[in-house]
Amino acid sequence: MRNRTDSTPFSKLPVYMTVYEAIKQDIVAGRLQANDRLPSIREQAKQLCISTTPVEAAYQQLIAEGFMVSRPRQGFYVAALPDSYGRFTMSDPNTASRIPEKDYSKGETYAYDFHLAKNDFAGFPISHWKRLLMQTLREEYEELLFYGDPQGEAGLREELAAYLFRIRGVVCRKEQIVIGAEQHLLLHYLAILLKGISPAVAVEDPCYPLIARTFQAEGFAVLTATEADKGIDISRLLQASARIVAVAPSHQFPGGRVMPVNERMELLKWAKEQEGYIIEDDYGGELRYIGQPVPALQGLAPDANVIYVGGFSQILAPDMCIHYMVLPESLLAPYMQLRRGLLFEQSSSRVYQRTLEKLMKQGYFERHVRKMRSLYRKKNLELAEALQNQFHDCGEVLNPHAGFHLILALDAKASEQEMIQAAKSGGIRVASASAFYSDQAACEREKRKCFLIGFGGIAGQRIEEGAAQLRKIWEPYLQV
Repeated sequence: MRNRTDSTPFSKLPVYMTVYEAIKQDIVAGRLQANDRLPSIREQAKQLCISTTPVEAAYQQLIAEGFMVSRPRQGFYVAALPDSYGRFTMSDPNTASRIPEKDYSKGETYAYDFHLAKNDFAGFPISHWKRLLMQTLREEYEELLFYGDPQGEAGLREELAAYLFRIRGVVCRKEQIVIGAEQHLLLHYLAILLKGISPAVAVEDPCYPLIARTFQAEGFAVLTATEADKGIDISRLLQASARIVAVAPSHQFPGGRVMPVNERMELLKWAKEQEGYIIEDDYGGELRYIGQPVPALQGLAPDANVIYVGGFSQILAPDMCIHYMVLPESLLAPYMQLRRGLLFEQSSSRVYQRTLEKLMKQGYFERHVRKMRSLYRKKNLELAEALQNQFHDCGEVLNPHAGFHLILALDAKASEQEMIQAAKSGGIRVASASAFYSDQAACEREKRKCFLIGFGGIAGQRIEEGAAQLRKIWEPYLQV
């Protein structure tokens, strides 16, 4: 290995990592061949004018990763690597920032990103969050680095119970709340809890597929309890084998339908008479832009078998990884038994949970909710107006009152997928509405095509020009 300690781009790394990276790149580049003998630890240290300790650490790391082998009484040798290995690029950690990379977690970049579920982080309470996070780490970090309550931090559950009552009308005790890092994990536990209740789960049509697919993966049959874009058909439920139904009464996805109170009462009556369970998906229930948020179904009958599911991804940030479900009293004992049987631990960061507890306790969170509701209301109106101006002669804008997206229904002669691909080629991201219906083929055969146009993650000043560009790209497909 050439002496690189003065000029190497690794010079800001620890010494042993500098030695390790230099030898590794010589091997990958072919400057060191298989079975080449390397200097002894003492010889290498002498050549590099450093102590033997970092050289020994570097050699041990290279041996552990399979770049080198140590042969007793013979020394250190370069290991034989697969022929395909050289096709992989071993990045220099200090120069990686200069190499353009594609972010596969976000996919392609778009000039106008109308993603249906992106947040606007301009209003994130970063100063309060940083201060409270540092306070949490400073005061409590030793305790928080160990396992916590598998059900979630008690303080956050207490704050959450009070918040849900004030904002969503949910009536519960902190003992009924279960916190987890992701909604799928909580639904997985829930599916296990409900396995003895029913062989099937009924869902709305259309619906967000997470609940249905999670239960399906656990062996449940999935049935539809509605006609497309209509309310729950109780007679259909009574005829079905399902004693579990999943609904989004405050904002059905993706159409935005609000379940009227008479339908809610019928559904609660069904649950009581059939000893059934209702899963209420209230994800982002705070984001309603006309009047006040619609109260949760759970609050109408707190003693009914309603499982309320929510999270902080939309109103705060997905990276918080804090989701929750509110269990009815009838499921508390089975949940405790399941927890003891599976021996699972809390999956959501205790540090973030404690920080969020402080954010809520000090009033910053509800202030943030009001701020974001105002911001999203403004962007919602801007997008609705821009789309109406551009497409008024061939369609209409639907679902203008809640959530992170609008529906643009167009008279078009091409398929939704063809139009989505054309938009993508022009640097615009939109989504298809038909993907969330049980009969996607029937949706595709309709003359009117429906697209989900999100506004959460796009800058307000780019909404109007994005809508104009979308009209330009789709002009050949429209029936005016």
